Amino acid sequence: MTDMAIGRPSALTYVPAQRAGTVAGEAPANIGILPMSLRNMHFVMPGGVDDPAQPSGGNAYDRRVCLDLPGFGWQVTRHVVSGSWPRPEQAARDSLARTLRELPDGAAVLLDGLVACGVPEIIVPETERLRLAVLVHLPLGDETGLDRAVAADLDARERAVLRAVPAVIATSDWAVRRLVSHHGLAPDRVHVAAPGADIAPLAGGTDGVSHLLCVAAVTPRKGQHRLVEALAAVRDLPWTCTCVGGLGQDPEYVAHLRSLIAEHGLTDRLHLAGPRSGADLDASYAAADLMVLTSYAETYGMAVTEALARGIPVLATDVGGLPEAVGRAPDGGVPGILVPPEDPAALAAELRGWFGEADVRRRLKAAARGRRAALDGWATTARSLAGVLLRLPDEPRRAA
Repeated sequence: MTDMAIGRPSALTYVPAQRAGTVAGEAPANIGILPMSLRNMHFVMPGGVDDPAQPSGGNAYDRRVCLDLPGFGWQVTRHVVSGSWPRPEQAARDSLARTLRELPDGAAVLLDGLVACGVPEIIVPETERLRLAVLVHLPLGDETGLDRAVAADLDARERAVLRAVPAVIATSDWAVRRLVSHHGLAPDRVHVAAPGADIAPLAGGTDGVSHLLCVAAVTPRKGQHRLVEALAAVRDLPWTCTCVGGLGQDPEYVAHLRSLIAEHGLTDRLHLAGPRSGADLDASYAAADLMVLTSYAETYGMAVTEALARGIPVLATDVGGLPEAVGRAPDGGVPGILVPPEDPAALAAELRGWFGEADVRRRLKAAARGRRAALDGWATTARSLAGVLLRLPDEPRRAA
């Protein structure tokens, strides 16, 4: 096991102190929001945001804050724009342009970055008329598997949009730092509104060890092939694994993954369950002993906090905002194990340690339960977003 897994904190280079939601680094004091006097906000979201066959952390975030923002003074009007974002076809571009054009002058508008960041030619001119904020779930160029030229083009387009709008919202402190440094943004225009979590009943699991759960869309960025390789290396252990997540985003990758599972003889032990939601997803978590996530890039990692909200320890790659999502329990205990990316052998070693060291399991589970009790709820997320919206300039202007 790594130093982190057995409780030597020096092995984890960055686990921030968990704090309540903030806006631009400020404490969540009274931010002047009067829930009885609602302001109006328009939220532009990608098509599929409500489709249970296309679950994602970004979609779940968008839906949830629509419900919670009225409690912090903002009435939300949703605008769902279908298209192959962030590289839309002409009909989708026309639909977005028409949606924005029909909004009244001076309207406060929150745009999901998946929709906004690829089309600066539509968004930037509207900064002269509308008060815009962009919510970045994942920088466009960070998506795994993009052609280098495509990634560079998306990156440049995103930079143009984020430099033009008066407010940018990211979902972790890591993502704020990434956007500020990578795109050269003014730090006072980039704010954090981390996803919340709903505390759920403690997971019963199976025997406390054996059942692994991965909740992530089956795409190259989520790196499930590395999980397959790690599990193949510990086939002598009595594990089972369920991968819950959409199978429609990258059929070629899904086919490769199924082939890899069969090649290693793991078909009876590793199940691609497809997307689950509601009670079915709750049941998946309830049966889990350990959450595993092998992503190449994450700005936060909502599946991690969903697991911790049920007291399930986490084994994940040490990338992006995942250390923030794992966090620490109030007593300093770390409720998870972080392994280097691109290292299935390290993942396999930690799995072997998880099965073989009862004391490590006990400490991880105790830390997961402590972290569960300290997780911020979605009200904190909505409060942070509301504060950003409240601070939008009174008059539309092109940001410096």
